[in-house]
Amino acid sequence: MCDMAMIINGQNVDTALVDQEFSNVKSYFESMSNVQCCERDDEFRGYARDNVVARVLLTQEAQKAIEPSSDAEIDAELARMKEEQGGEVQFYATMGIGPDDEAMLRPDIDVNLRIQKLMAKAAEPLPEPSDEQLRAFYEEHLEQFMSEEQVHALHMLKNPRRGEERAGAYDELRQARKEALAGADFAELAKRYSQKYIEWEKADAETRERMGDPIDLGHFARGQMMEEFEAVAFSLEDGEVGPVFLTHFGYHLVKVLERKPAVPKPFDEVRDDVATLHLETHRQQAVQRFVEKLKESAKIEYTEGEDQPQGAGHSH
Repeated sequence: MCDMAMIINGQNVDTALVDQEFSNVKSYFESMSNVQCCERDDEFRGYARDNVVARVLLTQEAQKAIEPSSDAEIDAELARMKEEQGGEVQFYATMGIGPDDEAMLRPDIDVNLRIQKLMAKAAEPLPEPSDEQLRAFYEEHLEQFMSEEQVHALHMLKNPRRGEERAGAYDELRQARKEALAGADFAELAKRYSQKYIEWEKADAETRERMGDPIDLGHFARGQMMEEFEAVAFSLEDGEVGPVFLTHFGYHLVKVLERKPAVPKPFDEVRDDVATLHLETHRQQAVQRFVEKLKESAKIEYTEGEDQPQGAGHSH
């Protein structure tokens, strides 16, 4: 689908804005593994167009309805942005400007601050939910308040230093796996076969402390180990010994002792998080209703000769 320029309440909107938003939307869905190649591009372009329309309408309304930001407010926001980036040097590098160019950012910061005030105003009055209402919200959004899935695993590692030793290391762990499957104690096997255990046993007390347990990895969630390791560990059931596999650390053999599935965290434990999400949901819905009202009275036109996309706004 060829994209089209928009004119929103007399303001020309560059197609590059929609293209950039389309890239952002598509990248988000790709990161969530919900898209392959170009199968949903038309849908994503519609989302991008809607997002740009909303942003332009909010900007126009903020510039009409909200007083310009004070110098102190803009200074404070600049300071916050620099801190968020890890300091002035990183901030200027990220923005692609020098200290002398900072004044160019102030008009955009002013507009953003005014939009924030407009959206805050649109969300008023803020809700003051009872415990019963928060509990009901918690039950409706349980997937947001789950513990992390965890596994408890035992591990052995061989890291041959020379290429010619690789085949021998692989065969040794295959033998260890064969014995483990036959009923031998995995931890005892690791003391015999695991290079990491042998190095730990020879080390001094301080080094042992730093290395941690060379066999029992304890419980861990996704994101705590390397990706290849987790792919194997989280595919195993309680008591199962996995295949011998390779990472850049060497050859591994893993036995999962226990899987802890993700379960809802108790309400009392996450009450503050529930209240935060409840408030954020209220704000998002209030702003969405506000944008829909702005669309109703907006004049949104498309370049002559292009078809108007479905659901992208109104033309009055």
